Amino acid sequence: MGPNQRRLIIIAGLVALVNKIRPKDHIDVLRRVLPSRYSPLQETGNGIQSVYLTELPSAFAEVLIGLIGQEATMLRGRLSQSAAETPIQAENADLETWEHHIESKIESDVQLSETERQALVVARRGQGLFKQRVMEIEDHCRITGVTNPIHLRARHCKPWRDSTNSERLNGENGLLLTPTMDHLFDRGFISFEDSGALIISPVAHAPSLQRMGVPTDRVLNVGTFTEGQKQFLDYHRDGVLLQSVH
Repeated sequence: MGPNQRRLIIIAGLVALVNKIRPKDHIDVLRRVLPSRYSPLQETGNGIQSVYLTELPSAFAEVLIGLIGQEATMLRGRLSQSAAETPIQAENADLETWEHHIESKIESDVQLSETERQALVVARRGQGLFKQRVMEIEDHCRITGVTNPIHLRARHCKPWRDSTNSERLNGENGLLLTPTMDHLFDRGFISFEDSGALIISPVAHAPSLQRMGVPTDRVLNVGTFTEGQKQFLDYHRDGVLLQSVH
């Protein structure tokens, strides 16, 4: 299965389709394109087999797209237009799709008050109640030193998409950063040690970082963190900071 087909299956799983299909109803067609080993579906179409990882043949993806119909075809068309994206750009697009899906679930959660829903959604963009709580701990960008709140965003250390609702509004799960630093931190090009030392990802383009104002020729210490911030930064180092592919 090609990368666009994989992305389509991921996105289709996040979008509420109008034309929902049940594999059992189409098993006579699907059976012909299932892999002979480690098939994700049983021969009868009654359910998904217990397999850890499986590769779906391109033919299976094509038949599945055809069964879903116009919705899947339109999604595939949009993905084909972005075929020239880099792997990082493609991953970012998938993350955006996932975050919009979470946002939609929050907005439709009747167990939350309107005020709570608004606070959680706005927190994704580093504003609102979340930013207020971060500003009770931070008063400037850790790297540039900018103090004007207009030019600062509150960025989650444990990403908004991975956090619980309480973590999404927890001030210790945030840092104040200017937009450029916010981008680098959010996408895993930089992070911080508990000691305050700036970490630069081995895959980051050093000349670009220098032009953005990130020193790459010396060790930069941005100051101390609270115990709560250290816990969330540990998640950022393990789950967000980009590592070398070698």
